[in-house]
Amino acid sequence: MDAKHIAGIVGRMLLLLVAVSILSFLLVTKSPIDPLVSYVGTESTLSSAAKQEIAAYWGLNDPLPERYLTWAKNILRGDFGMSITYKRPVIDVIRERFSASIVLMMIAWVLSGILGFFVGIKAGMHEGSGFDKFTKVFCLTLQSAPAFWLGLLILSLFAVKLGWFPLGMAAPMGKLSSEVTLADRAYHLVLPVFTLTIVSISKITLYTRQKLIEIMNSDYVLFAKARGETRRQMVDRHVMRNIALPAITVQFASFSELFGGMALAETVFAYPGIGTATTAAALKGDVPLLLGIALFSALFVFAGNLTANILYGVLDPRLKEGDSYI
Repeated sequence: MDAKHIAGIVGRMLLLLVAVSILSFLLVTKSPIDPLVSYVGTESTLSSAAKQEIAAYWGLNDPLPERYLTWAKNILRGDFGMSITYKRPVIDVIRERFSASIVLMMIAWVLSGILGFFVGIKAGMHEGSGFDKFTKVFCLTLQSAPAFWLGLLILSLFAVKLGWFPLGMAAPMGKLSSEVTLADRAYHLVLPVFTLTIVSISKITLYTRQKLIEIMNSDYVLFAKARGETRRQMVDRHVMRNIALPAITVQFASFSELFGGMALAETVFAYPGIGTATTAAALKGDVPLLLGIALFSALFVFAGNLTANILYGVLDPRLKEGDSYI
């Protein structure tokens, strides 16, 4: 990867962050959220003069472009503001919550990608079979089912009725942080990971299945079949590479959807991650935290797409690194 490609990647990332910051700032500004009311509370006894002083200090009476430029300058200095919900710097809240969410997200993302890919191959190789029909119905049902609803069903069955897993949280209640073991954390991760995996698996499964069917009906696979190649040889030599690249694109593009599903899943299981922080910030009108999470989410999704493009060159050396960057 040469300097030109690196400069192009950095430039696109900066343009993306600028666009997201402007759009997020406009949406929050035009929303019914009143930053002053969120800060002082609806039952505040402050006088009107005191509220005006706070509004003037924050620059809430300034023109919208000036307010955005002031906020953007603070962001460039690393100052994301104070979270109204958690009474801490926004950057500290995001760092702490993301460190808890990254384990949940990555496990669910890897499991959904691997399972979805191989289940899709299995269904596509046996098109029209009972397994294929069941897979299609199962995946289509999952795609139409909300993550919140699935999480509640899983919680009700495995935690409430069967009692196999805890109701929520990332660690047992009543234990000090120093006393929580890795086994405790893994035990509390099972249901959230299972929910996110189920929610995310359908798209990659259906896409891989359809792509495999198209490739198996292509001219070069029919020619390979005429040469006497077995089904396993055709899959290994002709199908896997042509399926792997599109599947990687679909899986890495699901980062944005993973954020949405994670917010709902973490809310259901009371998991202290970035998802529950987003929900709390939205409910309490925490504008600084909402804007900080929006920028961070955009950067995270861009990093996922960038990683997918780099992997293209690893899986198919015919593609130069950087040639297919988005």
